[in-house]
Amino acid sequence: MAPDPLSLPAIHASHVGIWIADAKGRVQRVGRGEAIAAVAATPHLLLNATLTGDRLGYPELSGLDLLELFAFLYPARFAVPTPAGIGAALGLTPPGTEDAIAAFLPRASAAMLASLGDPDWPEREGAWHGIQALARQRWPWTPLIQPLLANPGGNERWLFARLPEWEDAPPRAAPRQVTINADDVAARLDRLTGDGAERRPGQQDYARAAATIFAPRERKEAPRMLIAEAGTGIGKTLGYLAPAKQWIDQSAGAICISTYTKALQRQLARETEKLYPDPATHREKVVVRKGRENYLCLLNLEDALQGGFSGRAAILAQLVARWAAYTRDGDMIGGDLPGWLPALFRRNGTTALTDRRGECIYAACPHFRKCFIERSARAATQADIVIANHALTMVQAARPRESAGAAPSRLIFDEGHHLWDAADSMFAAALTGQEAVEIRRWVLGPEGKSRGRRRGLAARLADVASYDEAGDRAIQAAIAAAAELPGDGWLGRLAENAPWGAIERLLVAARAMVYARAVDMRTADSGYGLETELADPDPELVAAAASASDAIESLLRPLMALGKRLESLIEDPPDWLDGQARARVDGARHSLSARIETLGGWLSLLGRVGGPADPDFVDWLGVDRFDGREYDCGLHRRWLDPARPIADIVYRQAHGVLVTSATLRSGGHGDGGWIEADIRTGARHMDGGVRHFAVPSPFDYARQAEVLIVTDIARGDLAALAGAYSRLIEAAGGGALGLFSAIRRLRIVHARIADRLARAGLPLFAQHVDPLDTGTLIDIFRADPHTSLLGTDALRDGVDVPGDSLRLVVMEGVPWPRPTILHAARRAAQGGSAYDDMVIRGRIAQAFGRLIRRADDFGQFVMLSPSVPSRLLSAFPEGTPIRRLSLDEAVSHVAAANGEQRKRAYPAFSP
Repeated sequence: MAPDPLSLPAIHASHVGIWIADAKGRVQRVGRGEAIAAVAATPHLLLNATLTGDRLGYPELSGLDLLELFAFLYPARFAVPTPAGIGAALGLTPPGTEDAIAAFLPRASAAMLASLGDPDWPEREGAWHGIQALARQRWPWTPLIQPLLANPGGNERWLFARLPEWEDAPPRAAPRQVTINADDVAARLDRLTGDGAERRPGQQDYARAAATIFAPRERKEAPRMLIAEAGTGIGKTLGYLAPAKQWIDQSAGAICISTYTKALQRQLARETEKLYPDPATHREKVVVRKGRENYLCLLNLEDALQGGFSGRAAILAQLVARWAAYTRDGDMIGGDLPGWLPALFRRNGTTALTDRRGECIYAACPHFRKCFIERSARAATQADIVIANHALTMVQAARPRESAGAAPSRLIFDEGHHLWDAADSMFAAALTGQEAVEIRRWVLGPEGKSRGRRRGLAARLADVASYDEAGDRAIQAAIAAAAELPGDGWLGRLAENAPWGAIERLLVAARAMVYARAVDMRTADSGYGLETELADPDPELVAAAASASDAIESLLRPLMALGKRLESLIEDPPDWLDGQARARVDGARHSLSARIETLGGWLSLLGRVGGPADPDFVDWLGVDRFDGREYDCGLHRRWLDPARPIADIVYRQAHGVLVTSATLRSGGHGDGGWIEADIRTGARHMDGGVRHFAVPSPFDYARQAEVLIVTDIARGDLAALAGAYSRLIEAAGGGALGLFSAIRRLRIVHARIADRLARAGLPLFAQHVDPLDTGTLIDIFRADPHTSLLGTDALRDGVDVPGDSLRLVVMEGVPWPRPTILHAARRAAQGGSAYDDMVIRGRIAQAFGRLIRRADDFGQFVMLSPSVPSRLLSAFPEGTPIRRLSLDEAVSHVAAANGEQRKRAYPAFSP
C-alpha cells in the first residue's frame, strides 16, 4: 500500500508553465512572480532545484529537492532526473501531464521516505550518522528523515572504517606465445552471441581478421597490426572480444581495450559480462581504468567532512560520503555517482574532491590502503581485460614507470577515428597563465589565506627534507624559483599592463602581439578566442622569451636534481626509508617526471621565439576568451601530425594492435579510403606489416534511413534556422537530435523554440543551456521518445540511443573546420582541400551514425545547408537515399515518413 503523500506544498516549472500544489494536494497554475513569492516564503517540494530555478528565472531557488533525497537514500543507484524517471525508479505511475507533476512530488517523496522503515533497505548503514552531520548543515530534509531513522547505537561504522583495503599481489607472468585457431574463435563467438542466434557472416569475418593481432610478432617494434572498419550493426565488440578471450585463455595474457568516450567504456564493461557471467569473477577479470582525476580522493573528502567545505558544498560532501560507501569503484566522472548530483550545487564542489593537481601524498595518506585510485591501478595489473581511455593508454605508454605493472602486450583501440584528437591533446605543449599557475601551486602549495588540503612540494616530501641534505637543497631551490611563476590575480595584472615576474612579462608581450596582429577584428568583437602565428616576433616578445627561459631553467634544474636524488634514495635506501616513505618517494618521482616533461616542453617552445621553426610542430600565440571574457593566454605548440607519436610511443611497444571504428575511412572507399584511415590512426608511420579489413553495415539504409538536404535556409539567418528546427522537430513528434558547430547559435535557437515545442508536448533540452551534465541529458533524451536534444560535438560522437527515442538528426549545416592556424598548417601539409574533405566527411559520418543503431530503427538525417558539395555525400552509407528539398518539402517528408513508420513499427507511440 502506497504511503500517504506528504502534506507539503510542491512546485513544478517548465517551458509550458508553472504549477503549485498546496499542502492538501490542490494544484493551480500560477505566474512567475507569484511562484517566486511562494517559494521564497515557504520551502516547497521540487525536482531539480537548479533546473526549476532556471525555468523561474530565480537562480537562488532552494527547497526540498527530491533528487537530493534520492541521493541520500539510494546512493550509487541510477535514476533519470525527471518525474517519469523518478517514478520508474520507485515503481510509481508517473504523471501523465505537466499539470499533474506538482501533485506527484508529495507522493514520490512519501514513497522514498518509506524506505527508512523498510528492514531490507540496503543502504541503511551510515545513514544515521550521515543525517546527524547534515542536520548540522541545516539540510532541509533533516526534520523529515530524523524521526523515521532509528539510532543504531554503536553498531554503525564510520565511512573510512567500512571501505575495504586493497592488497598487493605478485607481478603477473608474461603471456605464453601461442597462435589461436580461427575455428575456435568462430565457435566462441557463436557461444557469446547465444544459442539459436542468427549467424552474421560479417561479424564472423571480422572476428577472424581480429584474431591475427594475437599471433606472436616476428621482430621487435613491429607489432601485428590491423586497421579494421566495421559498419554500424556488425557487432564489432563481440567480434574482437571473442578472439581476445580465446587468446587470454590459451596464453594467460592480458589485453587493453582503449576507447575515447566514457559511454563506450560503460558499454564495454557490460558486454564483457558475457565473458565472465559471475559478478565476482567479472570484477576480478575486468577493470575499467581512467585518469586519477576521475576518482574520489578520500583525503580530500575527509578534509571536506571536517570543515573544509561550508554551506551547500558541505551538504554535497555529505552526500558524496554516502555514495562513497556504496560505489563500485569510486569513479566520480561517468561512474555510478549520479551525473546530476554535482549540478544541483551550482558551485561544483566535486572537482575539489578529486586529485586534479597531482598532489597525492601516496603512502603518507591515512587512507592509502583504501584509496580508490590505488585499488583500480593494482586491480588492473591482475585483470585479464583493462578498459581504458585513449589518453590514459598514451600516458602509460609515454611514462611506463607510472604504470603499476607490465603493460598488456595486445592493444585494441575502439573508436579509433578519435586517436588523432586524443593524441593532439596528449602530446601538446602550452605555456599559458593557467598552466603556469598550476605548476606554481604544485610546488608552493597554499599561499596567503588559502584553505584546503593542498600541499606543496616541501610538505609532500617533508621526510626527505629532514633526512637528506641534498634533497632539501633541491626542494628549497625549486620553491624559490617557482615564486617567479604567475600567481593569483595574474589576469588583472596583464590587463593593466603591470606584470610581475618573467613569465607574466612574457604573457603581456604575447597578448599584445595577438591583439596587434589578429586579422579579423570581427572575430575579436564576437567574444571568442584570438590567435596569431609565432612568426617574426617583435623585439619585446623575443626579450621576454629569453627572460622566461631563464626563469623556467632555474626551476627545472632543482627539480631534475631532486628527481635524481629521489632515484638514488630508491636504489640505495637509507635506514629511515621505510615502506611507507618508499611508496611516497616513488609516487613523488612519478609526479615530478610529469612536471619536468612539461617544463622541458616550455623551454623547447620558447626556443622557437626568434629562432628557426621546427617542421614537425605548429606554434602560435593565443588569447582564450568566452563570452567576451579573457580567461587565459600564452604560447601553444601542437604536432603537425599528432599520429606520429602514437606510432613511435604506443604502437611499437605492443605485440599486437587492432584499431577499429565504424568510420575510419571517412566515407572514402578503396585505397584512397585506407590512405585517410592510415593518416588518422598513425598506421602510415609503421614500417610495413599493417593489414586492412572492412566489412559494411548489415543495415538496409535504403529502407531504414534517408538524407534530406534543405536548400532554402540562408547561412546566418538565425530566425530561419530556429524556425526550421522547430518545424522539423514538430513534424517528427520529437525524438530529434539537433547538432550545432557554435554554442552561440545553439543558445539562440533554443531560446526561440523551447517554449513553442513545450506547448506542443515536445520537451527540448540543450547542452550549454540546461544545468545538467551531458550524460544526464542523454539519459533524459533516451527515456522519452517525445523529447529532443540540442548539442555540439560531444553529442555528435557520444550518443548511443537505439529505437524510437532518436529518429531525426538535424545538422545546422556543413561542419566546416574552423579556420585556425593549426588547421591551416595541417591542411597545407595533408593535401589542401582533400584534408578538409576528410575531416568533414568524418564528422558527417559520425553524426549520421547516431541515427540507425538497430535493425528495426528508422530515421532521417536533415542538413540545413543551401549547398552541400556532392563530393561530401560519400560520408553516408551506400544506398542511402539523398534528396535536396525546400524546407516546406522536407517538413512534409519528415511528417509523412515518420507517421507511416511509427504506425507500422511503433504502434504504442502512434496518434
